[in-house]
Amino acid sequence: MKILFLCHRFPFPPDSGARIRPFHMLKHLTRVHDVTLASLVRSDDNDAARPRAWRDGLQTLLAPVSELMSCWRAAATLPTRDPASMGYFYSPRLATALHAELARQRYDFICVHSSSMAPYVASVQGIPKMLDFADMDSQKWLAYAAHRRFPLSAGFWLEGWKLARREAELAGLFDVCTCTTPEEIEALRNCDENPRNGWFPNGVDTDYFSMTDAPYDPDTICFLGRMDYYPNHECILRFCADTLPRLRRRRPRLTVLIIGANPTRAVRRLAAQPGIEVTGSVADVRPYARRAALSIAPLGIARGMQNKILESLAMGIPVVCSPIAARGIDATPGEHLLVAEDARVYADLILHLLDNPSERRRLAAAGRARMVSHYSWDRSMRQFDALLDQCLSSAARRGAPASHRVVNAPGQLGV
Repeated sequence: MKILFLCHRFPFPPDSGARIRPFHMLKHLTRVHDVTLASLVRSDDNDAARPRAWRDGLQTLLAPVSELMSCWRAAATLPTRDPASMGYFYSPRLATALHAELARQRYDFICVHSSSMAPYVASVQGIPKMLDFADMDSQKWLAYAAHRRFPLSAGFWLEGWKLARREAELAGLFDVCTCTTPEEIEALRNCDENPRNGWFPNGVDTDYFSMTDAPYDPDTICFLGRMDYYPNHECILRFCADTLPRLRRRRPRLTVLIIGANPTRAVRRLAAQPGIEVTGSVADVRPYARRAALSIAPLGIARGMQNKILESLAMGIPVVCSPIAARGIDATPGEHLLVAEDARVYADLILHLLDNPSERRRLAAAGRARMVSHYSWDRSMRQFDALLDQCLSSAARRGAPASHRVVNAPGQLGV
């Protein structure tokens, strides 16, 4: 098939949550299909990775966007019913390129990753279309609203309300919509009851994130994640304020290693405190993470599936996480990972693992085995293929004429 694939962030290299899922979808599709990738490209994207997209069998439609212009377009939506996030990811240049491409080329299938990219092809008719929401972003903004003070809470609530309305509209314009977890699908079904909608999980590259026999430091624990992402920023500040002092009273040498790109000023300031190390951006997280006896994910806000947990478990690094972070993972608390409700329980579970190497080894082996058996990308892509087949079958039953194509006019944001 000839496939057009849209995603909101250039997915090379797969070094963040926004890139990992579309990277593996593209890697899978290009094995047997002719794929064209349409994506925005920002100044912080890896220029060296762009030629690799060509080597991986992709044709590309790339639109450079500046952070300043993206923020201006997001702000311009405030007095309208359009979500700011869709303004942020809108590019007239990309809209024009897609309009021309669909007029010039015949495509058999369109796959869109992220609701923010759906308006570009929402009005295209006659071509089977799948929208991979991954996570229902409206629910993320509404969760932010519940955790922030006024006036930020009001702004987040408004964005969540606008985006939920737009998600419902978009879902009705695609043959099949997908998410990462059953929980996200339930949120999708609140706005679209299409029985063909379904989910396929994120996977983890268990060869890359492998388990080693290298020694670890029994007085080091780690946190993995981009540190300019609010849920990560919020939870690590809270952990260092509430849980770390309890730990250091029992183990004075204990250190929290915060591994992640773009730490905020507040996170960077943590490094001045005893027992906290902030790495900032690193080329490879694995050597840093493998120094740690365990990994923490004390998230208070979480949607979908946490790659930080999958990667830690795949490396044989036991995980202590919050209930909401564990919710998207098919793993049993106490058997594959540990779940803590509050600072006291976090401290107790962490100290128990640090004081009991045999229990750490048991959890490390069980977590690794769970990733190998349940979270290979091959397994995930089989579920993706089944949903793709549903999408093609649904379009075939409708009998829509493949020759009829309409795409949003350049400069048009809405559906």
